[in-house]
Amino acid sequence: MPIYEYGCYDCRKRVNVFFRSFAEVSSKQAACPRCGGVNLKRLVSKVAVLRSEESRLENLADPSSLAGLDENDPKSMARWMRKMSSEMGEDLGPEFHEVVDRLEAGEDPESIEQSMPDLAGGAGGGADDDWFE
Repeated sequence: MPIYEYGCYDCRKRVNVFFRSFAEVSSKQAACPRCGGVNLKRLVSKVAVLRSEESRLENLADPSSLAGLDENDPKSMARWMRKMSSEMGEDLGPEFHEVVDRLEAGEDPESIEQSMPDLAGGAGGGADDDWFE
């Protein structure tokens, strides 16, 4: 079952369109599953490379992965966090992306933590809760 990515000019979203067969791709016009619009542009999809968990963990344990990390620079921390997230191969959710975006903008980690207290697992504030260090 082929899956293609499209950019919808009507709702301005990136969407996936599923077809039952390759023949259907050429005979049927794609429609946006969000808004029903047909004003779509086919996009080049991201490529996923499957790696074993062991391979990903080995890559994370490599000391060279810390090269260029400056714990006093929020932008450096954000780059490192994005790299580690990519190595894990899982989406860590909207809260993670918000934190990284704010770090990339140069915001202080402590101010992010204060404005998002639930990130550390709720109230408490013990040393184990401080995931920025």
